[in-house]
Amino acid sequence: MRIAELSRRSGIAVPTIKYYLREGLLPPGELTSPNQASYDEHHLHRLRLIRALTDLAQVPVAGVRVVLEVLDSDTMSLHARIGTVHRAISPSRRLTASDDARTAAADQVRELIERRDWQVEPDAPAIGTLVETIAVLRTLGQDHLLGTLDSYAEAVERFTELEVAAVTSRTDPDQIAESVVIGTILGETLISALRLLAQENNSARQLGQNTRSKRRSEGTRRRA
Repeated sequence: MRIAELSRRSGIAVPTIKYYLREGLLPPGELTSPNQASYDEHHLHRLRLIRALTDLAQVPVAGVRVVLEVLDSDTMSLHARIGTVHRAISPSRRLTASDDARTAAADQVRELIERRDWQVEPDAPAIGTLVETIAVLRTLGQDHLLGTLDSYAEAVERFTELEVAAVTSRTDPDQIAESVVIGTILGETLISALRLLAQENNSARQLGQNTRSKRRSEGTRRRA
């Protein structure tokens, strides 16, 4: 297909596609003349992937480049791919927490990892993110929320086991690699959305009138 058709099918403007080509995020098409190139379904899939990473997962262009390099690698193990992706998409955060809170948080995270016997690298970006988050909770006087930390960890272990099992059930190596990488990134968005829905549901059940009952009651009053 020509670039105009690629734009129509992907929903991405031609100038944006050309930008991705210049940045090396999208491989060049097959030249059919000095000023024309032909693109195929692989380009369409890659465009949709880039857009999902940039728009839905909010991964910066530099991070997208690393993710795509990981996907195209023929030498990296699946475990190494996950680690590389984590480091590419995890920003370095230092939030407004006190030094005492940060020290206590670092001890708590270290103890959690040891207690659960998690096999993670000491420089895993998520460790820093977790420390900073716990430190801010302590600084804001929300220590009571940290009582759920082990329960959170247990729940996370369970659904990540399901994720890994789902990924490794595929047979094609390229499909497995893409599932590992994309699942790592978009899985976080998926889980976050489900958590918000479940939280709203539990809030309605525990703190207020059941939403469905409320809607039924409103409908009854209108009919009356």
